[in-house]
Amino acid sequence: MEAIVKHIENTVSPDPAVRKPSEQHLQSSACQPGFPLSLLHIVCQPNLSSTVRLSAAVLLKNSVKQHWRDDEAADTSIAHDDRERLKVELVDAMLSSPAALQNQLSDVIALIGRADFPDRWPGLIGQLVARFSSGDFHAINGVLKTAHSLFRRYRYESRSDRLWLEIKYVLQNFAQPLTDLFLAAMDYAAAQASASNKDGLQTVCGCLLLICKIFYSLNYQDIPEFFEDNMPKWMPRLRELLQLRSPLLESADPDEAGILEQIGSQICEIVSLYACKYDEEFAPYLPDFVKDVWSLLLATGPQSKYDLLVSNAIKFLASVAERPQNKQLFGEPETLRQLCERIVIPNMHLRPSDEELFHYNAEEYIRRDMEGSDQDTRRRAACDLVRALCKSFEGPVIGHFSQYVQHLLQEYSANRQSAWRSKDAALYLVTSLAAKAQTSRHGVTQATELVNMAEFCRTQALPELQESGVDTLPVVRAACLKFLVTFRSQLPPDMIIGALPLAVAHLAAESPVCHSYAAAFLENAQTVRNAGALVVTSENMPEPQALFQGLFGLLSRAGSEENDYAMKCLMRSLFTYKRRSLSCFGLIVPRLTYIIQQVSKNPSKPLFNHYLFESLCLCVTTACQADSSSAAQFEAALFPLFQDILQRDVTDFLPYTFQVLAVLLEQHRDGPSEPYWALFPFLLAPVLWESPANVPALARLLRAFVRSAGQSLTEARVSSVLGVFQKLLESKAHDHHAFALLCQLVVSLPDALMEKYTRPVLMLVFQRLMRTRTVKYVKQLLVFLAAYALAKGADRLVAAVDGVQAGMFAMVVESLVLADMQKVDAGADRRVCSLGFSRVLTESR
Repeated sequence: MEAIVKHIENTVSPDPAVRKPSEQHLQSSACQPGFPLSLLHIVCQPNLSSTVRLSAAVLLKNSVKQHWRDDEAADTSIAHDDRERLKVELVDAMLSSPAALQNQLSDVIALIGRADFPDRWPGLIGQLVARFSSGDFHAINGVLKTAHSLFRRYRYESRSDRLWLEIKYVLQNFAQPLTDLFLAAMDYAAAQASASNKDGLQTVCGCLLLICKIFYSLNYQDIPEFFEDNMPKWMPRLRELLQLRSPLLESADPDEAGILEQIGSQICEIVSLYACKYDEEFAPYLPDFVKDVWSLLLATGPQSKYDLLVSNAIKFLASVAERPQNKQLFGEPETLRQLCERIVIPNMHLRPSDEELFHYNAEEYIRRDMEGSDQDTRRRAACDLVRALCKSFEGPVIGHFSQYVQHLLQEYSANRQSAWRSKDAALYLVTSLAAKAQTSRHGVTQATELVNMAEFCRTQALPELQESGVDTLPVVRAACLKFLVTFRSQLPPDMIIGALPLAVAHLAAESPVCHSYAAAFLENAQTVRNAGALVVTSENMPEPQALFQGLFGLLSRAGSEENDYAMKCLMRSLFTYKRRSLSCFGLIVPRLTYIIQQVSKNPSKPLFNHYLFESLCLCVTTACQADSSSAAQFEAALFPLFQDILQRDVTDFLPYTFQVLAVLLEQHRDGPSEPYWALFPFLLAPVLWESPANVPALARLLRAFVRSAGQSLTEARVSSVLGVFQKLLESKAHDHHAFALLCQLVVSLPDALMEKYTRPVLMLVFQRLMRTRTVKYVKQLLVFLAAYALAKGADRLVAAVDGVQAGMFAMVVESLVLADMQKVDAGADRRVCSLGFSRVLTESR
């Protein structure tokens, strides 16, 4: 054990010569008999330094995570005897350890439990429950952490017989002790609060929080019979816990939620679950919880530490309000008025923490505001409550809120510079009221008829964007641009077209949120359809020079160099403009090349990189469609860049590089040039084909080689290509690329060369069919056979198949063509099959 301690100490050494050998030794020892137990004993040694003990705990956790395999006899698995002794010693070790070590060992127990509980560790529940009667809430806290880690997966695992059996086993052995512990903890908390014992109260409240989390997990899949029968014990005490107030538990940090806020938030989640899924059983308790949550919201301040509590509390009210059977709880006009005035409106306003995000962490602000990651924010919860109320009381709710909207807009009109938060809140509130159905692809697809969206946009959103000075009132301008994005499918076509120049102007805004939303509107506007036709076309788009200059100006701003919205807008605009963008390629292509060069040094944003290379591909295809000789100019500009990417092995960019090379090579009708042939051996390297991300682009590039070289392909190169074909054919994920490559070979190679390989290729194809037949494979095989008949003739197809085995073509017709032809996908594949097999019927002898 001393040697292991020495190696652990060496792992924190700044000297690599000392650190790395010890790291390698510890890693290689992970499965040696006795090693995991030695780590556990080191964790339990109080005379060792806390760093060594914590490092040993982390090593044990990682060892269990990597090597606790089902196959105990494997060399890479922890030995059986070590497993059994760990199960015996872990719980006691965890309970006797300080908090930091306790957390690590609790994770170890949970990891083992996920693999072995309950079948191979039936005594775990008994070991945990036995500590409940100790009265030591510090130790009980550790037990509850372990149980929470173990049961938390019940919230997200798919239903199965195995899961139900496990939950049943847990409930039989854990539900009653948990209930008894909950009641005892509540009594103990009351006693500690009366005695003003801060430490004791905080400790027991930590246990109560974990009990609530475990209760939520055990009830998530379905309401257990035990908890249904014991609702009279749980629900009144949960109300009591929700109402608990004590200065001893107040969090001094205005941004960090304290234990009371965490408990209240968890109870709101519990009652939301019961109100949604077990409404009939929960009905007697629902009105009281609604009153309690309502009172809680009215008593809660605007500080950030209350955000999750307020969000979950409002979500509970929303889940209750949207159910028809609960209409009577909210139907009174005075109730609706108070909901509007005291809960919704205060939580619609932008708060100081939101403003800070807007100005100093724009990416996170956009993620919450535009991309829907604001599930736990006050604003989102208030919005959900408004929509829930509108389902049952649309007219009265819109009537009430319309007055507040007008009031907010009047506040803003009276003093634009200081009351801009009112305008932002008004726009957000109207969005909440009007949107009845929404998708990320189309924005709002169904809006209420009680709000005239076009008129509101004309009078409240567009005038703000028409004001001079794109950097004035940035939050309001961003809110107006977001409004256009959200309701783009509901606005008249002329309004969308008229807003495009305004959005182009806002690409120059200094605020990252503002210019990102401008780019988002410009991109999304190009997808809007009216009566099936695109609203925005190449003809009614703004001048391409202004748009592209605005986008590249945006991308040159500090903090926006890799702006997803701007690059996606560039890609969409190139597609819309088509040849109208050719005059700007002198600006676009050098800038794209420069951006690729810069981001290749440290690729970090996959979406941006995707849009970047798609934009480059659109430039290549657009230019080459107008003039095929343009390919040479692109090659001169891009080959040095691509050579650098390949030499540095920039993994993220390899698929895109191959894709662009394929697009360029497809323009060559007189054979690949020398730089392509120099690249050809590199493309056949097996290591490249091991990465699934590379395969589609590499396969397309190889097809481009075959198509371009055609008759000049040598036998050696064909053999190399067929080696790749064979590898692809064996993969269920990539066999369609194999057939696409084979079809290109059949079409492009000289007959004499192709005939030499036809029989061995067909043998491989039919062997794979016999070995691993899938619907996808059969469809691709039928398309290939039809393509062969179209390219070489029906008789040669019959002869080639019969060359594998006498009479085999008749078997293929009976077992494949007649049986599976209807499975071929509609479109090009079905047309090829129809034409190819029609030729077989009419021309074969």
